[in-house]
Amino acid sequence: MALSVPKALPGVTLLVLQLLLAIVALSRASLNVHHYDQACPRAEEIILETVRKATRNDPKVPARLLRMFFHDCFIRGCDASLLLDSTPGNQAEKDGPPNISVRAFYVIDEAKAKLEMACPGTVSCADIIAIAARDVVSMTGGPYWEVLKGRKDGRVSKASETINLPAPTFNVSQLIQSFAKRGLGLKELVAVSGGHTLGFSHCSSFQARIHNFSSTHDTDPSINLSFARELKKKCPKPNKDRNAGQFLDRTASTFDNDYYRRLMAGEGVFGSDQVLVGDHRTKWLVQSFSEDQGLFFKGFVASMVNLGNVGVKEEGEVRRKCRLVN
Repeated sequence: MALSVPKALPGVTLLVLQLLLAIVALSRASLNVHHYDQACPRAEEIILETVRKATRNDPKVPARLLRMFFHDCFIRGCDASLLLDSTPGNQAEKDGPPNISVRAFYVIDEAKAKLEMACPGTVSCADIIAIAARDVVSMTGGPYWEVLKGRKDGRVSKASETINLPAPTFNVSQLIQSFAKRGLGLKELVAVSGGHTLGFSHCSSFQARIHNFSSTHDTDPSINLSFARELKKKCPKPNKDRNAGQFLDRTASTFDNDYYRRLMAGEGVFGSDQVLVGDHRTKWLVQSFSEDQGLFFKGFVASMVNLGNVGVKEEGEVRRKCRLVN
């Protein structure tokens, strides 16, 4: 969408607005799809080969890498701070409570090692995550898009900041606020949530919705009754199986719009998913995506590109090992 400058705005001069718009244009221009064409022409091929191999060995890899991208970009922007290991003096993001279940760091490590052999000190860990997220979507039946590249890697990672990740208990207003802090709107909120089409959740993330929900309802009334019974069988109380849980839609290995169909049927696993149907601000988008997969794909691609621009580091380092600063 083109940006226009109003002729007059109280308290702000036309020149200031023009300068601000120029800064925005420059920040976006710093990332481009051809960033590694000369310096590391096989970069995307190497990453794709690594992701494919890992997925053949573990079908959970696509969902894990996609979640990794979301969780990295939401804290300090897309700078691979999620990959840094904790040190004696600092607990890093990956060890924060919301990230304990984030897995598949080894896939990024393997891709990085291969890239360091092919073109040392060139491809950032932040770009590897962004490219891998695109690849897992495309590999599982979703859309393909050109990833903007040129991110630098951050040097700071704090577990305490993971409290700022959207929680599975958030209502729509809380979700909107969380996304707005990253410069993202309603369309990004609903489209990015569609990434849950590849997701799996352990019982602990939705236990409160199916047991002793409130003083008047044992189960969250927004859940379809037969689906609630299904969840209770998989997640009884007490539950001794730590691996028990539920896939977030019915086609867990395929990237499609079934997630939205499940929401419309009252079969959202997370409260933060199901509330998207219960609020007029987001319901129309859920319904549109549930009825038109192509529309969802277009919205998802646009939202991933916008999410990938959050907090991009233009200056900084390219880590030699993604777990450690240089």
